[in-house]
Amino acid sequence: MQTRPLPPSLYAETAAPAPDMPPLDGSRRASVAIVGGGFTGLSAALHLAEAGVEAVVLEASTAGWGASGRNGGQVNPGLIHDPDTVERDFGPDLGGRMIARSYGAPDVVFALIERHGIACEARRGGTHRVAFDRRSAAGIAALVSQYRRRAMPVEHLGPEALAARTGTDRYRAGLVDPRGGTVNPLGYARGLARAAQKAGAAVHGGTPVTAARRDGGLWRVETERGTVTAERLVLATNAYSDGLWPKLRRTVVPVYSAVAASEPLPADLVARILPTGGGLYEMGHDTVYYRVDSAGRLLMGGRGPQRDTSDPADYRHLVAYAERLWPALSGVRWTHFWNGQLAITPDHYPHFHEPAEGVFAALGYNGRGIAMATVAGYLLARRVLGDPAEAIDLPVTRALKPIPFHGLWRPAVEARMLYGRLRDVLGL
Repeated sequence: MQTRPLPPSLYAETAAPAPDMPPLDGSRRASVAIVGGGFTGLSAALHLAEAGVEAVVLEASTAGWGASGRNGGQVNPGLIHDPDTVERDFGPDLGGRMIARSYGAPDVVFALIERHGIACEARRGGTHRVAFDRRSAAGIAALVSQYRRRAMPVEHLGPEALAARTGTDRYRAGLVDPRGGTVNPLGYARGLARAAQKAGAAVHGGTPVTAARRDGGLWRVETERGTVTAERLVLATNAYSDGLWPKLRRTVVPVYSAVAASEPLPADLVARILPTGGGLYEMGHDTVYYRVDSAGRLLMGGRGPQRDTSDPADYRHLVAYAERLWPALSGVRWTHFWNGQLAITPDHYPHFHEPAEGVFAALGYNGRGIAMATVAGYLLARRVLGDPAEAIDLPVTRALKPIPFHGLWRPAVEARMLYGRLRDVLGL
């Protein structure tokens, strides 16, 4: 990893200030060295420190620099796969625990925010999952059936109820899960960093890790200006994993997600678009998601160019779609445009790895990063503290399986994105 400045975004302008995170300078010992200062690494550090374990976070740039500080701000319950599929894939024991852990993940996020007084515009207005075609509407009905069999507190929404909740008649069916909500994700990441420091963890920004090697039964983690010698090593680099642990980078596909933010909207528009608060994402081949922040700005997110860009021209499809949903937005000024990489796994499950003795890694949240990365950090801490692998509420694997032809990920993602948009347009 190389030190890079925080990219411009609405969050970078509005989030609570970051705590002081000085670069590592010199050599030190610790029980656990954590590489990566996003939700995963900071959550792990916080939970370890609260358990009395000395943890050191080494972040190449600053807390929340990657997807943790650039995502759509939706705290969504659950996994990509529906509960029946999870239980089919992993059985009633582990599968059941994965379901309980993932759907309860927003509880963990909002409890941390409350307990540590994290200023991040937290709003628990629910997660809306909506469909605009017949196929997806049938998927919504199937999901609601699965949720109700498990006594989950979801509400099935028809076209009229959705129109009242969204201000558009685009949707055929949907559901709302009250456990979800929204945050300023960069503010949340900074709050986790501050909480971890108060609990006793060290958090070093501007500290790219250049190498990690076994040395006399310990891990020697090298940076440009110092080293950390630790009993355990946690890799929490997600979509921005590099060559530090070469095979790890090739177990996920880094996919760019883009967000466009409007100026604060007039009160009558704010009252129409998700007036109950919360976030929304569409069930489509080309996922679109949106929410309204505490200042009344509309944040529209979805796929975009697979490269770093803040050029408004690269976000025109999101603005055009917003105007399709709400024609009254025509003429509204869009002020911020940013993107970042999230990590997609081939099986669309989060991955929890132990690739060597004393090394632990979690990554690949497939668009559920705020809630699931926070939980994964907790699970990493529990494993480091000695919980057996079979007690972890995710499958634990030792052998890393790099994705074949990983170097072709960018054109493959772009082709898949265009194909998905075409299918949504044609209603396939």
